[in-house]
Amino acid sequence: VVVSPGHTTAIEIEATLKQRIMVFDGGMGTMIQNLRLEEQDFRGSQFIDHPKSLKGNNDLLSITKPDSIYEIHKAYLEAGADFIETNTFSGTSIAQADYALEAFVYQLNFESARIAKKAAVDVTNATGVKRYVAGSIGPTNKTLSVSPSVERPEYRNITFDELVVAYSEQTRGLLDGGSDVLLVETIFDTANAKAALFAIQEVLDEEKYSPLRGIPIFVSGTIVDKSGRTLSGQTGEAFVISVSHAKPMCLGLNCALGAVEMRPFIEVIGNFTDAYVICYPNAGLPNTFGGYDETPATTAKYLAEFAASGLVNIVGGCCGTTPEHIKAIADAVRPHKPRTPPNNPHKGCLLLSGLEPAVISSITNFVNIGERCNVAGSRRFARLVQNGKYEAALDVARSQVEMGAQILDINMDEGMLDGKSVMPKFINLIGSEPDVSKVPLCVDSSNFDIVVAGLKCTQGKCIVNSISLKEGEEDFINKAKLIKRFGAAVVVMAFDEDGQATSSEDKVRICTRSFRVLVDQIGFEPNDIIFDPNILTIGTGMEEHNEYAINFIAATRIIKKNLPGCRISGGLSNLSFSFRGMERIREAMHSVFLYHAISAGMDMGIVNAGNLPVYDDIPKDLLKYCEDLIWNKNAEATETLLKYAQEHSGGGNKAVESEEWRSWEVEDRLQHSLVKGIDKYVIEDTKECQENTEKYPRALNVIERPLMKGMSIVGDLFGAGKMFLPQVIKSARVMKKAVGYLIPIMEEEKRARLKEMEINGMECNRFAGTVVIATVKGDVHDIGKNIVAVVLGCNNYRVIDLGVMTPCEKILQTAVENNADIIGLSGLITPSLSEMIHVAKEMERLGMVIPLLIGGATTSRTHTAVKISPRYSQPTIHVLDASKSVVVISSLLNEDVRMEYLEDIREEYEDVRTDHYDSLLERKFLTIADARSKKLSIDWTSSPITEPKFIGNKVFHDFNIEKLVPYIDWKPFFDVWQLRGKYPNRGYPKIFKDKTVGEEALRVFNDAQNMLQKIVDDGLYTMEGVVSFYPANSVGDDIHVYAEDVTPRPTTPLAVFYGLRQQAEKEWESIEPYYCLSDFIAPRVSGVHDYIGLFAVSCCGAQQLCAQFERNLDDYSSIMAKALADRLAEAFAEAMHEIVRTTLWPYSSSESLEAGDLHKIKYQGIRPAPGYPSQPDHTEKLTMWEVMGVSESIGTKLTESLAMDPPASVSGLYFANENAKYFAVGKIDEDQVSDYAARKGCSKSEIEEWLSPILCYD
Repeated sequence: VVVSPGHTTAIEIEATLKQRIMVFDGGMGTMIQNLRLEEQDFRGSQFIDHPKSLKGNNDLLSITKPDSIYEIHKAYLEAGADFIETNTFSGTSIAQADYALEAFVYQLNFESARIAKKAAVDVTNATGVKRYVAGSIGPTNKTLSVSPSVERPEYRNITFDELVVAYSEQTRGLLDGGSDVLLVETIFDTANAKAALFAIQEVLDEEKYSPLRGIPIFVSGTIVDKSGRTLSGQTGEAFVISVSHAKPMCLGLNCALGAVEMRPFIEVIGNFTDAYVICYPNAGLPNTFGGYDETPATTAKYLAEFAASGLVNIVGGCCGTTPEHIKAIADAVRPHKPRTPPNNPHKGCLLLSGLEPAVISSITNFVNIGERCNVAGSRRFARLVQNGKYEAALDVARSQVEMGAQILDINMDEGMLDGKSVMPKFINLIGSEPDVSKVPLCVDSSNFDIVVAGLKCTQGKCIVNSISLKEGEEDFINKAKLIKRFGAAVVVMAFDEDGQATSSEDKVRICTRSFRVLVDQIGFEPNDIIFDPNILTIGTGMEEHNEYAINFIAATRIIKKNLPGCRISGGLSNLSFSFRGMERIREAMHSVFLYHAISAGMDMGIVNAGNLPVYDDIPKDLLKYCEDLIWNKNAEATETLLKYAQEHSGGGNKAVESEEWRSWEVEDRLQHSLVKGIDKYVIEDTKECQENTEKYPRALNVIERPLMKGMSIVGDLFGAGKMFLPQVIKSARVMKKAVGYLIPIMEEEKRARLKEMEINGMECNRFAGTVVIATVKGDVHDIGKNIVAVVLGCNNYRVIDLGVMTPCEKILQTAVENNADIIGLSGLITPSLSEMIHVAKEMERLGMVIPLLIGGATTSRTHTAVKISPRYSQPTIHVLDASKSVVVISSLLNEDVRMEYLEDIREEYEDVRTDHYDSLLERKFLTIADARSKKLSIDWTSSPITEPKFIGNKVFHDFNIEKLVPYIDWKPFFDVWQLRGKYPNRGYPKIFKDKTVGEEALRVFNDAQNMLQKIVDDGLYTMEGVVSFYPANSVGDDIHVYAEDVTPRPTTPLAVFYGLRQQAEKEWESIEPYYCLSDFIAPRVSGVHDYIGLFAVSCCGAQQLCAQFERNLDDYSSIMAKALADRLAEAFAEAMHEIVRTTLWPYSSSESLEAGDLHKIKYQGIRPAPGYPSQPDHTEKLTMWEVMGVSESIGTKLTESLAMDPPASVSGLYFANENAKYFAVGKIDEDQVSDYAARKGCSKSEIEEWLSPILCYD
C-alpha cells in the first residue's frame, strides 16, 4: 500500500495528538505591530511604484520583509509551538482587492508557506521535535450570509463561486509552498467556510495535488460574544454540523473572546464532535484602546484549566498573544493528558442545521417539512414570487416555522420563473430572518442546476430533494458526489431506469440499490440518506392504484429494517390528488395515512400538518371510509368516500365551520378552542370564566382548571400520535392568549393580597442561610429534593430551588449571584452520578469554597466519599434524607461546631474509602468465560413455552385509575414522607398502630385518599401504557428479538438486548449459578421458539397539578401529587403485569393472587428494568423505546441521561419462564466490560461511564 504524503502527515499528527496536547503559535498581527513598520517597509522594492497605500497589508510582508516574518515564526517555534500559521490570513484575491494586489495572491501564499516551512524545518532540526506549518485560510472581508445593504436583505456582494475561485488560488499557493495542514480559521460566516472547504477538495482532486489527498484539515470558528453564536448567527452545535462533512481532523474556536469567555462554547463543541478540539483565544477581551492586557501567566492558567478538564487537544493564542504567551501556555498544558474525543457522539442520528442544530434520532417524533414555500404546491406562494413580492413570500415561510415546521421545503420549479436566480434570492432573504433561518432548509427541484444554486447560499446543513436512478447510475453518482461535497443530506426517490416504483417489492429493490451505491461507492453517511418510496395517488378508479398506500407502508417497514440509518419521507399531497377540491376529505385521508405510515417507520414528510385534523376527531364514518380506501378493504371504497363528500359539503369542498359549540358551557368552549387551536373567542370565554368569581375566586383558578384541562387533552393526543406538532403549537398560542389576558388581573390580585396581609417586609427577615438546590442535568426526578426544600424552608433557610434538568453552569452561577452558603445536588438515576462529579470538578476549578451536599435515590455515602469528594477540596457530604439535611447544614454553618463536625466527616469518609479499596482487593471475580460456564442451566425441551396472544405493540390510553387503586403498594408512599413504623408495625396498614408515627401516617394517608379521589373524579391524571411481545432467543449473554414468529427464526434480529452476567465469586460451596437475564430465554441453538415482553407505563398530569400547587405556595399538596403519581405508575405496572400473565401472554392464566401477594412477587415471571440491579445499563432503554415506539405511542420521553419523562413512569422487560428470578448483577470486572462494549459497538470508556457504579476497578 502506497501512503500519500498527505496521509503520512495526518498519521504523524494524529499519533502525537493521542499522546499529548499540541501547541499552536500566537498572534502574527500582534508581532508585526510591535515592529512599528512604515509604508516603505510594506512596499519593499517590488511595489515601490504601486498606486495604492500598502501599509497594514501584513500578508504582503512575506514578499517585502521575509526575514521579519521568518524571525516571528522562529520565535514562536522556540517558545514551544508545534504548529505555526502562514502569514496569509488575508491571502485571497477578494481581500487583496482592497490593495489592488489580486495578481500577486499566488506568490504571496507560496512565499508565506515557504518561509514558514523553512522556520519549521530549521527548528525541527535544532530540537529533534517535528514542527508543522498550518496554511492559514481566513474568512475574507465579505460574507455570503449577510447583506451589506440594510435596504436589500436578499443582496450579496460575493458569490459562492467567486469564493471558491479565490480560495482555490490560495490553496494552491499554500500547498506548493509546503504547508502540512490547511487551516480554515476565524470563521464568522459558515457559508464562507463551506466555500473554502469545497475549494480545498476541488484542488485536491486535481492530478497535481492528488498525492496530498488526506492532508489534515483544521477548522476554527469564531463565537463573537456571550450569546454563543457566530456573526452570521449560528450556534456552536449548528456550526459543527455544517462543516463536519469535510471530516476535519481538528475543530474548534479562535479569536473574538478570551479563554474565560470561550470556555463554555469549547465545551459545547467538544461534546458535539468526534474531531480533535483546537482552541486559541485572544489574550482576554480588548481594553478601551483596542489592546490586550492579559499576561502570559494568566492566559496560560486559564488554558491549563481547559487541559485539566479534558477539553482540548491543541491550544495556542490569537490576538494579543506573543511568544511569551505561547511559552507559558506550552509549559502549563504539558503535564495534562489530551482530550479523548467521544466515540460517535451522534450514532444513529440525522444531523441538520440552520442557525440552530436539528438532531433527528430514533426517538424524535415525526418531523414536519413545511410545504407552503413551493410554487408548485401553493398557488398563493407562486403568485407572490411571480409578482416579485418576496417580503410577503417570506411571511409564508415564517408562518410555516411558527406553525411547527422543523424543516422548510423550498421549490421554485415554475415555467415562468428563472429558478436558478429566484432560488438563491429567496434563500438569501430567509437568511436575513433568524426566526425563519433557525431551521434547516430542504432545497427542492427537479432541475439539479437549481438545487446547486440553492446549496451555494446556505450556511447550514440542508437536505437536497431529490435525486434518483432515473437517468442511470453514472448520473446518480455524479449528483450524489456533488451533494456530499456540499455537505447536504439527500432525498432519494424510488425511481430507476425502468420508471417509478409502484409495488412494495420495486420500492425496496430500488432503495436498496441506491443505498449500496451511496454508501459503498461514494462513502455517504447512511444517516444522511432519506428515501422517498413514492406516496402515489389512490382512489383514482383504476384497480391497479388501489394498493399504492399499502405498498408505501409495507415498503417503509422493510426499508427501515434492512437499510440501517436511513430515514423515510414523502410528499403527502399526492395521496389524495383524486379528491382535489375536497379539502376536508383530503385532510382526513392525510391524517389517517400518516397515523399508519409513522407507525411503520416514516420519519418525516412534506405536509401542511397545521391543517390536519386530529385522528380521533375525524367523524367515525369518515374515518372508516378513509381506512377502507387506504387499506383497500373493498372495491366500493372510492365511490363511498366520494358520496360522503358530496352529502356532507355540497360537492366536496371544505365543510362550513359549525358554530354549534358556541352554545356549550364556557369551560367546554375553552377546551374546544385549545384542542382545535381557535383563538377567535378565547379572550371572550376567558373573561366570562374570570368574572364568575363564585366559581373562580382568583384569575389563577381559570388557568388551573379549564385551561390546564384543555392543554392536558392536547398533550394526551400529541403523545398518542393523534395530533401533530403544528397543531400543538396552535393550541399553545391560544393558551398564551388566554393567560396574557389574565396576567394583569393576577398581578393586581397579588398586589391587593400583599397589601391586605401586610407582608411587604418579608425581605427584611433574617434567614439562617441560603441554599441553592437542584436536580442535575439529565434527570427529571425531584420529589425528594422538593421535600428537602420544604424542610429547610420551615427551618428558616432561604431555598433557591432550580428545579430539574439543571445545567452545571446555572447551578454555580446562581450560587455565586446569591452568595449561597450551600449547594445541594439531587438525582435518581445512575447517570446523574457522573454529572455530580462534573459539578464537583467545576466547583474546584472555579475555586469555590462553599459546601456541596449530595442526595437522591441513586446516591450513597460510599460513592460520595470515593468518587465525588476527592474532586472537590471543600466539604462534600452525602445526605441520607430530608430529616438529616437540617442537622448537616446547621452543623456546617455553625462556627462553634463546624470544624469538629468536618473533622468527623473527613475521618468517616477516609474510613469509607479505605474499606472500599480494601474490599476491591479482597473480593475475587471469575473471568467472564468462567462465569458463563456456570450459568443457569434449563432443560428447554421440557420447559413449557406459552405463545402471546399477539406479536407487536398494544397501546393502553387513559387506563381506568380506579382499577389501579387496589394495586397500590403504600409502603414506599410512607417512605416518601419518612414515616417508618417499628416492628411489629412496619408495613401497611400496620403502620397506623405505631405509637410514634401511626397518627401522622393515618393523617397523611387520609389526605392521600382525598387527593386520589379528586384525581379520579376530575380526571387530573391519565394512565398511558404500551405492551409489546416479540419472538426471542438468547445468543450468549444477549437476547435477540425478532419481528416475525416464523420457522426458522430470521438471521437478522429486529433488536438485541445486551446482558450483563454476575462475576463476583460466590461462596466456595455454593452451587448457585452466575445469572444473566439471557438465561431465562431459550437459546437459539436449542431450536425452541421463545418470547419476550416489553412494557412502559406512565402517570401523566402530575407535573401540571404540581405546578398549580406550587403557584399557590402549597408544597405539601405538590409533594403529595408527585408521590401519588409514582404510586399509580407502579400500580399500573403491577396491574399490567397481571393482565399479561393471565390474559395477553397467559402462561399463568389460572393465577388468583391478592395485592399483598403481588407485592411479594408470589407469581411466575419477572419484569426487570434497565438501570436496575438485574441490568444496570440505562442505555438498554433506547432499544426498548425504539422497538415499542414509546415516545410516539404514549408520549413518554427519555432525557439525555435516559431518565423517563414524565418522572412517574415504569418500564422493563417481561420474562415468563418459571425459573426467572430477580437478581443483582453486582460488581463486574474489566474483561466483561470490554466484551460488553464490543458487542454493543461502543467504546469501552463510554460503557465505563454508564456502568461506573458497578465496576470493580477504578
